Amino acid sequence: MKRCKNCKEPFTPVRTTLERFCSKSECMQVFISEAKEKAWKKTKAVKKEELMTVQDYAKIAQQVFNKYINLRDNGLPCISCGKTITGRVNASHFYNANNHWNVRFNEDNVHSSCITCNQYLSGNLIEYSERIVKKIGAERYEELKADAKKTRKFTIEELKEIIETYKQKIKVL
Repeated sequence: MKRCKNCKEPFTPVRTTLERFCSKSECMQVFISEAKEKAWKKTKAVKKEELMTVQDYAKIAQQVFNKYINLRDNGLPCISCGKTITGRVNASHFYNANNHWNVRFNEDNVHSSCITCNQYLSGNLIEYSERIVKKIGAERYEELKADAKKTRKFTIEELKEIIETYKQKIKVL
C-alpha cells in the first residue's frame, strides 16, 4: 500500500511500485499536468541551449575563467600597484579580452588586480608590464606578446571545453 501524492488516501499500485497517484480522475489530472510540466522543462532547457551563440558561451567561459584566476591569485597583491587587495578582486587582462581573443583565456595574460587599477586606471598597464615580466618571466612574456598579435575565433565546442576545464580547476582549488 502507498499513499496518493494528491489526495493522501492509501492505494495499491497497479503497474509498478513507483506509482505516486491513485486512479481517481482528479489525481490523474494532477499526474498528467506534472508530467507535462516536467517534459516542458526538459524541452525548454534543450531549446535554450540550442539558441545560445558563440558570444553567449564566451561570456560564460569568461566568468568561469575569471573566477579561477581570482581563486588562483587569492591572497596575492595587485599585479599593477603591488598593494594588498581589499574588497572585491578583478581578473585583469594585460592584453584586452575584447581585442585579443587569442590570449583571452591565457593564464599568463590574466592576474588579480584591485578595482582601482583595473577599472579606474584601465589596468595601470605601465606598472602591470613591469610586474608581469617579474611574475611570469621574460621568455613567457615574449610568447604572450607574440600570441596576442595572432587572431583567433573560438567555436562553441572549444568554449564548452574551456568552461569544463576551468570548472574542474576551480574544484581542485
